[in-house]
Formats: sequence, structure tokens, C-alpha cells
Amino acid sequence: MGLDYYFNHETRKSPLTGEPEQWHYTWEERTHGGFWLWGPQLRELGAKTVSVPAAPTAASLKPLSVYIIVDPDSREESPKPNYIQPADSKVITEWVRGGGTLVLLANDTANCETKYFNELTKNFGVQFTNQSVNMVQGSQFEQGKVDLTSGSVVFKNAKTAYVKELAVLSAMPPARPLVVNNDKIIMTTARLGKGKVFILGDPWLYNEYTDGRKIPASFEDFQAGKDLATWLLGK
Repeated sequence: MGLDYYFNHETRKSPLTGEPEQWHYTWEERTHGGFWLWGPQLRELGAKTVSVPAAPTAASLKPLSVYIIVDPDSREESPKPNYIQPADSKVITEWVRGGGTLVLLANDTANCETKYFNELTKNFGVQFTNQSVNMVQGSQFEQGKVDLTSGSVVFKNAKTAYVKELAVLSAMPPARPLVVNNDKIIMTTARLGKGKVFILGDPWLYNEYTDGRKIPASFEDFQAGKDLATWLLGK
């Protein structure tokens, strides 16, 4: 299971070494913005979690059963962002067609590059729109509530999740709406050839909202992460 470190490649000065380091939505990051907690869930289900530090190629994707792209950089996040190019979209789409499982997690449009990302997602019938919902004010966590019951094909155990400031999706075949709240498409899946795709307009399963310390216990993000992992791995 490979996590993209190329299209998402934000850096900062390390508070420990003073040297530049990648952060935000990485396996290694233990602070709020990392996937430190989601990784063990995947590994417990038998997956090996690796990073994909370069632009995807047929050779680099071949060993992967799952490829995850999260929050591609905009110019506000990186002085030289690696935008998704037509060649990238082609190789990713063909990899899915051949049996790969793809996860695409964006962000609200103020915090994510979507123009080039949409050139990839259109191959699966999905677009990230300019509309954002669940704009949570302070600690009014109920404003981030997402009802997962319409997505029971993926979320077999979790019923309620917290997803903050997400981009609404539009969908047409081969995409199918998975989770719909208030007539807004929150999550989609798609089948293409032998492969499948999961798309959401938010990074979502990072530590801040899965470690159980910040949001109320009524939100089941940790369980939802396990449900999604189970579906991705075909368990």
C-alpha cells in the first residue's frame, strides 16, 4: 500500500534538527496532520505501508495493490508544486484498469490544488466542486457530522464520522455516490476494469480525528478508517 509523497510534498524546518523535513499526511508523522494511527490498522490487515516519493510510473505502481494520493500541493503550500500531469493521470488510470485500488483525498478548495487533480478524477467520473461543507466553527463538532449509513457497502461498522471542511463531489458513471448527506455527495466509489477507486474531498483519517482525544466519542473515525482499510484490501 503506497502513499504518495510527490504530489503532496509540503516541507518545514524540523523542530529537532533544524533541517527541512516533509510533513502533513505522511505515515511517519505522529502529530495531528499525519497518518501514524491509520498505518497500524492497515498493517494489522496484512498490508505493507510504503511511501511513493516520485511521480508514478507503471514500474513503481506495479508492486502496489493500493495507491493513495492526499491533498496535492498548491503554490501556497509549495514554491514548486508537482502538479498531476496528463502522463501521470494516464499511468494511474491504466494501473486501476489493470486491478489497482486508488484512494484520492482532496481538501476544501482553499487548501488544495484541484484543477490538475480533477484532470485525474474525471477518468473515474468524479470532480471536486468549488462548494465546501461542514465548515466547523470552533468546537461545534456537530457541524462536521457525516452520516455513513448510506455507505454501508464500505462502512460496515461505523455509522457516524467527523469530516471537517470538505469539498463536495459531483459524480457520473463509472462513479457511484457512496455517502450522500443533505443531497450533497460526500464520498464516491468507482469501478474501472479490474480496479476500484474511493474519493473524498478531505484528507480525513489523520491523527487529529482518529486518536479519540479531540472530537466526541459519538464520531467513529477510527472505526471508519478500519472499515475503509478492509474494503480497500478486499478483506
